[in-house]
Amino acid sequence: MEENSQLYRIRHSMAHVLAQAVKQVFPKARLGFGPPIDTGFFYDFDFEGCDFNEDKLKDIEKAMRRIINVGQTFVRTETDAEGACARLRALGEADYKIENVRNLASRGVTLFSFYGNEAEGKGEVFADLCEGPHVASTKELPADGFKLDRVAGAYWLGKETNKQLTRIYALCFETSAELKGYLERRQKAEQYDHKKLGKELDIFTFDDLVGKGLPLWLPNGTVIRDEIERFAKEMEFKFGYKRVATPHIAKEDLYRISGHLPHYADSMFPPMVCKDGDSETKFYLKAMNCPHHHLIFKSRPRSYRDLPLRLAEYGTCYRYEQSGELNGLLRVRCMTMNDAHIYLAESQFEDEFRRTLAMYNEFYKVFRLKDYKFRLSVRDPENPKFVGAPEVWDRAEGLLAKVLDEAGIPYYVGKGEAAFYGPKIDIQFKNLMGREETVSTIQVDFQAGVKFGLSFVDSDNTEKVPVVMHRAPLSTHERFISFLLEYYGGALPLWCAPLQAVFLPVTDAHAGYCEELAAQMSAEMIRVEVDDSANSFGKKIRTHTMRKIPVQIIVGDKEVADGTVTLRRYGQEEQLTVSKEEFLTTLRAEIKERKMDREPMGSII
Repeated sequence: MEENSQLYRIRHSMAHVLAQAVKQVFPKARLGFGPPIDTGFFYDFDFEGCDFNEDKLKDIEKAMRRIINVGQTFVRTETDAEGACARLRALGEADYKIENVRNLASRGVTLFSFYGNEAEGKGEVFADLCEGPHVASTKELPADGFKLDRVAGAYWLGKETNKQLTRIYALCFETSAELKGYLERRQKAEQYDHKKLGKELDIFTFDDLVGKGLPLWLPNGTVIRDEIERFAKEMEFKFGYKRVATPHIAKEDLYRISGHLPHYADSMFPPMVCKDGDSETKFYLKAMNCPHHHLIFKSRPRSYRDLPLRLAEYGTCYRYEQSGELNGLLRVRCMTMNDAHIYLAESQFEDEFRRTLAMYNEFYKVFRLKDYKFRLSVRDPENPKFVGAPEVWDRAEGLLAKVLDEAGIPYYVGKGEAAFYGPKIDIQFKNLMGREETVSTIQVDFQAGVKFGLSFVDSDNTEKVPVVMHRAPLSTHERFISFLLEYYGGALPLWCAPLQAVFLPVTDAHAGYCEELAAQMSAEMIRVEVDDSANSFGKKIRTHTMRKIPVQIIVGDKEVADGTVTLRRYGQEEQLTVSKEEFLTTLRAEIKERKMDREPMGSII
């Protein structure tokens, strides 16, 4: 959402109207901040001494619509820090707002703006310290395109030592139809939320005895992990990768060379101090696989004939994400990364980039992933987290832009989204709510070779430093599986479903036939069960439909007599009766070829 877009102005102005409405309903309330966000806006309030609860949101909404319908105009004025503080005192906002002015002034801000709301015949009826921009009049705001959504707690300035304020979140779109569409998508997203599905389908769990953000993979989830990893390893073999394995920890010195210390230290777990005689050594849990792979490259002399050298690993890494940022499998503290590092001459980069994209497209084809965008993630020169010489960054960013342009791939630029050591291409998919998620990345790194003293002997017998390409087509197990669960609504394709088929004998007399066929399937590594429970036949069907089992196999008198099975496929109404030989042949082919037996259920793509 561009800051100068009409939608941004609408949402910013609506936050201003919310503040005015709250002051009308609760005159003693004090104001915090109120910015636009991706789905609307929020505003923080101190309701101390007010009789506020969530039921009062309806009253505030009514007051907002009255303000909108009056047609107040937004008038901007500017002043210096002392003038801003004086005006805030006159407005009765002497605490939070003045503290904000003092903080900004200490960082060199000299000009402060206010927006006043003026009503015809009444003059200014409300004013707030605000940078803007706003619409010209509240008449431009969609009275039926917003909804006060929920209430949450928020510490003033985001610091836990400060007072907790009340944050009112609101949805806001340009039309009522867009608001309605968003609410419908959200309802669907809640139904297919991976945290909800993970619990219902026994895929993963968390336990306080292990720790926040450290998932425990249950048997069903482990099957999904293993199948995706097997697929990735086959694909990497096809594309010329060599597999490696590295430790979960390393000495402090490794991460100082890589730059993770000190530049990435806040995202790493604290060190383990180990004694060896009189000396002490600090070890860190690895946050990235790349430094370990660089040492593998360096372990023996390399020639240009070795390049590109593609080293791949499903390596487990650990990052101490902030507690408030943890989110199911989407943001965790322990992750298994589908990671590889390609060491090559700069002249080989364009061909290798195209080759990598071809591999990514094969992954996407199998999973039926589409509607994605390319983001060129570059540094923010003003942010000190991006290390290295500007000319090296310019060279790396230019190379990525060049290969995208020459390949005719549309992209947009994400300023400040680069890794701390180099720019990258992020392939962005939309989730059910339309929010972009990074599923795949390709990074170019001119710094690692220099930092680690990597070299190869070129065809002219001179020693050169390799370029490093970091690539991850399937993110981490955790993030990718969370994405797939929501994309398919929990009903995963046959080849990677935890349980691929279940037999439903109509009576106990048919169980023997089922057990015999199930044993044959199990011998072929097909994941199958026989439901010999005392449940009614109808309940068995409902139970396994809720479990989202791809294939239910019904066996009764006719099937036993004819040597057939009757199949119910998840998401399909009709049943199909085929010979058991035809059934097994078809099932084997679907699994081997990783066919998609149906369209994704949860996808809006």
